[in-house]
Amino acid sequence: QVQLVESGGGLVQAGGSLRLSCAASGRTFSSYAMGWFRQAPGKEREFVGYITWSGSTTLYADSVKGRFTISRDNAKNTVYLQMNSLKPEDTAVYYCAGSSTGWGVSPTRYNYWGQGTQVTVSS
Repeated sequence: QVQLVESGGGLVQAGGSLRLSCAASGRTFSSYAMGWFRQAPGKEREFVGYITWSGSTTLYADSVKGRFTISRDNAKNTVYLQMNSLKPEDTAVYYCAGSSTGWGVSPTRYNYWGQGTQVTVSS
């Protein structure tokens, strides 16, 4: 079992930056692919990006490519989402997710989820 807890959300002006953290419990964190998703009010959960278990590969949604960066520190059981040049359309609840069976862009690929952290970008 893996438990995930996100932190670092908040209110930021357009053009600003935030770094989200996702702390994981469990000794097998380093074997999990980790993803970030977001969900805005009235919209479906949207893929943001993922990072493989080793951190050697990342993939991002086109909407955040070049602005967001995912990294992980397996020694700290933590994955990060650095968000730069934020836009009002980035406003959403952000979730981290863990997969013990591989990586992908679909939420169904992930079997562990955090509770989410709110990110609000004002114009």
